[in-house]
Amino acid sequence: MRTRLSSALAILAASVLASITGCSAGGVQEEAAVSPVRASKPAADSVGGPARTQSVVRPPGLAQGQERTVVQAPALPGAQPISGNDRVYTADQDSNTVSVINPATSTVLGTIALGQPRMAPAADVLGAMYHGEIDVHGLGFSRDGKWLDVVDVTSNAVHVIDTATNKVVRTVYLGRAPHEGFFSPDGTRLWVAVRGQDYVSVIDWQAGREVDRIHTEDGPSKVVFSPDGRLAYVNHLRALVLDVIDVGSRRVIRRVPIPAEAGESSDEAISPDGREIWLGMPTNGRTTAVLNAATYKVEAVLRTGPRTNHPNFATVGGIDYAYQTVGGLNETLVYRRSHNGTPPTLVKTIHNHGYGSHGIWPSPDNTRMYVALQNSDAVDVIDTRTMSVITTLPVGQSPMALVYVARSAPATTTQNLGRQGLGMRTEHLPVQAPGTSGKGTALIRALPGIDEVTIGATGLPPNRTFTAYAVEGSRRTALMSVVSNEFGNIDEGLSYSYFFTNHYTSVILRAGLPS
Repeated sequence: MRTRLSSALAILAASVLASITGCSAGGVQEEAAVSPVRASKPAADSVGGPARTQSVVRPPGLAQGQERTVVQAPALPGAQPISGNDRVYTADQDSNTVSVINPATSTVLGTIALGQPRMAPAADVLGAMYHGEIDVHGLGFSRDGKWLDVVDVTSNAVHVIDTATNKVVRTVYLGRAPHEGFFSPDGTRLWVAVRGQDYVSVIDWQAGREVDRIHTEDGPSKVVFSPDGRLAYVNHLRALVLDVIDVGSRRVIRRVPIPAEAGESSDEAISPDGREIWLGMPTNGRTTAVLNAATYKVEAVLRTGPRTNHPNFATVGGIDYAYQTVGGLNETLVYRRSHNGTPPTLVKTIHNHGYGSHGIWPSPDNTRMYVALQNSDAVDVIDTRTMSVITTLPVGQSPMALVYVARSAPATTTQNLGRQGLGMRTEHLPVQAPGTSGKGTALIRALPGIDEVTIGATGLPPNRTFTAYAVEGSRRTALMSVVSNEFGNIDEGLSYSYFFTNHYTSVILRAGLPS
């Protein structure tokens, strides 16, 4: 027993040293890339280190021993304030870019282009010879704030970006439709949920190779790590399960059943105190909230609304809150968390200054919450004290995931940044559905060479075919046919046409196929 305890303490000490020096804590190193099957003896990642300590820096003027720590959000009270060294990033699915924001000045610095914009005619984005990235969607970061990972859903890639220079330093191609991923607590590996299949890919990102596969239930959607770095949690889009993985052994140690009434989930977040895991359910408009991380008991299922997207956390005035974006209602809901097993309490509905509320992340000091507006190509900045939007920033086209990355050192301002996806025209029109109680919104977004029409609607008869028409006076043009889901919603109908050029003024939905 004493020998095992001494070994455990030695490993923990090495992990703490690694978090301070920025080096790996060691452990077994892989000697060769593995085949597409699970390695028989997976290498062990670091068990973590201090729960939220990201890096130790000594700014000019501070002597040895006066270092300060940088803490990543979501964070417990007492973390450092917003800094000009920090960055907020959005993954922009239509422009295939990453938008870069300085949160200290609320300035959009530019975008990192990973491919050509969707439907770009000169690039033949949908053609067989296109070699850029498609559908930039997921984001994660290392705990020291030095590295950002970006996931492309359709071209099956994950990129590592140096947050100091905005430069892509590594690209690794994975299995079908990866969705979200994060760096391991020691920063040496990337764990990416491969949602089109049934595993988490563990990547030695410095070597640019996959070193392990952790098999999960079908459709793993995201990976988040516990604050102490010892556990990883994986939610699923096609299974009513939350997988709990031991980081050191890379083995699933528990499969937590999710109630059928909640449904499968697309996104998840763990609270900074490590007590709760919240899951966002996009299809049925619910949130599995307060999944107790100690007992693995689901303590509440909330009816949040259509296109329930990402959750996150903030603590203000000693009160712990959970924020939940609801894309179908263009809202961010604020709940007061409960610590006695009762359901959380809705305390505020924030009406976002745009459409399609999606990714969300707080600042480490808990004073701001940032919300990506998928259908407005913008980011709302929320004051967490007043729970109100204080500014809205234009970003790339169709921002999905959003993260706030605290950094300990100055970053270049615009090096390796461009303007792709910025300043493009958008317009929102109300959608009527005559003969039904349904209503919705059509987003018209200018793309290079054509316009994208995105329709969302609620209150329709379920499982019914509708045709969307663009209308100008007595002129009517069929755009697309879509089917409402079992809840009577159309979450995201897409069509491409010269909408602006033809001067259409409205959009309607009529039951049936085009006539």
